[in-house]
Amino acid sequence: MIEIRVLGPGCANCKRLEQITQRVVDSLAIEANIVKVTNYAEIVDLGVMSTPGLVINNKVVSSGRIPSMEEVEDWVKEAL
Repeated sequence: MIEIRVLGPGCANCKRLEQITQRVVDSLAIEANIVKVTNYAEIVDLGVMSTPGLVINNKVVSSGRIPSMEEVEDWVKEAL
C-alpha cells in the first residue's frame, strides 16, 4: 500500500490537492493511505517550507503549488 501525505494547514489549495490525490487513487483503483498533515513542525521536518505539499512513500514530490492531476498520477504510478 502507498503512503501519501498531503501537507498544509487546511487552506483551499491544500484541500484542492487532497481532492486531486483522492481522485487519482480512485481512478487507478489502488490501495493508498492518504494522511493530512497540518502540524507545521512535522511539515518543516519533512523539508517542506511552502504548502501545499505532497509526500509519497516518504519522498517529497511537490511543494508550494497545486500539481496537475496528471502529475500526481505519474508520481503515484512511479511509487507502485
